[in-house]
Amino acid sequence: MPSTSSLVNTLQRDFPQFIFTAANDFRWSTVEQRIFYTSNLNNDPYLLHELAHGLLNHSHYKRDIQLLEMERDAWNYATSTLSKRYSIQIEEEVVQDSLDSYRDWLHARSTCPYCTAVGIQTHIKQYSCLACNRKWLVNDARACALRRYKIK
Repeated sequence: MPSTSSLVNTLQRDFPQFIFTAANDFRWSTVEQRIFYTSNLNNDPYLLHELAHGLLNHSHYKRDIQLLEMERDAWNYATSTLSKRYSIQIEEEVVQDSLDSYRDWLHARSTCPYCTAVGIQTHIKQYSCLACNRKWLVNDARACALRRYKIK
């Protein structure tokens, strides 16, 4: 397996439409067409995953479930196409652990702060409880602590 730096060089050559930037975490910026990556060991699967977001033109989402769908689609593309092209094995456990973090995020956002039943998203940052019919707002909370605000 090539080192992350040599993989980045290869990807920069193969995908000049994207900017690759070393950072503290992995992420895709649709606005900048930039892939942020870390150079830690064994991070090539995550780099391919972020590249997949770019190649699949992932940008904004209106419902939280759409973010999970984009994550799943990016992992599918990374494992089915990019990993073969670059001879990088992506373990299913890596994929599922990553997707679990989004599933956990989605579950936490949809848990009613009044009665702890699961609610549904009714607006971009608003949920409604199926059990007690109350509503709450959520923050973005992908890179910070989740907050749920009760609506009076």
